[in-house]
Amino acid sequence: MRTVSEPRRRMTGKERREQLIQISRTLFAEKGFDGTSVEEIAATANVSKPVVYEHFGGKEGVYAVVVDREMQKLLGMVTEALSASHALVKLERAALALLAYVEENSEGFRILVRDSHAASGTGTFASLINDIASQVEDVMVDEFATRGYDPKLAPMYAQMLVGMVALTGQWWLDVRRPSREEVAAHLVNLAWNGLTGLNPRPRLTSGSRVVEERRAPVVPRPTEKELRERERARERELREAEKLAREQEKARERELKEQEKIRERELREAEKLAREAERVRLRELKELEKIREREQREAEKLAREQEKVRERELKEQERARERELRQLREAEKAREREQRELERVRVREARAAERASNSSR
Repeated sequence: MRTVSEPRRRMTGKERREQLIQISRTLFAEKGFDGTSVEEIAATANVSKPVVYEHFGGKEGVYAVVVDREMQKLLGMVTEALSASHALVKLERAALALLAYVEENSEGFRILVRDSHAASGTGTFASLINDIASQVEDVMVDEFATRGYDPKLAPMYAQMLVGMVALTGQWWLDVRRPSREEVAAHLVNLAWNGLTGLNPRPRLTSGSRVVEERRAPVVPRPTEKELRERERARERELREAEKLAREQEKARERELKEQEKIRERELREAEKLAREAERVRLRELKELEKIREREQREAEKLAREQEKVRERELKEQERARERELRQLREAEKAREREQRELERVRVREARAAERASNSSR
């Protein structure tokens, strides 16, 4: 006897969202944003495309969630490492934190270091490095003040230090040699020992300055006002992107509602057709039942008539046998009469012969 297996438990909305995030994370790490499609995400999750749109509003939405998660995870690990008391320990733990993230979250790191797409909505790997550098900057300001260096240079040195570690992490992502601890030790060796003998006011050598002066003029660093304008522009772009995303979400909601209405109409039509088909089937069954009843009555009538014919034939055969018996009895009687007549003739002849014999004597 076959047993029916229990149906698979239906995912909750939260579980489905997490599943889509994990699948998208793997696909984005493997193929990048442009190489991944909503169709592929939906097919891998074994759901329809509207499910992806319902949760994230499209590929851009799920990409933004994936990138934001990875950035928060890495930033949290580095921030925790920078909570140590001694500067050397801070540096060691920060380097280890980044390399640990690279080793344990390779897919997420590949997503962050790719050419970032505008759909991320939460920034790029460079912006993440800036966030980390700003924390390192706070640490270096105190160190610079203690050592007599200019604290205004701390942001630049923070970028150098964090950039060195980040680029090493990108290189180590693929080679994975030597071990994480050994790579961190070499990074700290270079950074720490270099900082120990740091010149408070370094200058290029005269030969390097001559070569540098022959090159194209250096683009001046943007002013605070320009930076604020850029930030405002990014905020406007973000607001416009969010507005566009909301409008797209509303449009998709309308489309989903329309599709739901269409499905409901189709379901009602299908149910109506099914009812009509059921009524037709019942009418046909009733007609067939009537036909079978008529055929049965005709068969019974024919059987009765055939029975009557057989009874008549049997009676006729009985009467014919009786006639034959009578004829046989009559023939027997005739033979008996003939025998008696012959017997009387023989007796008369015998008597006549006897009389003749007596007369001759």
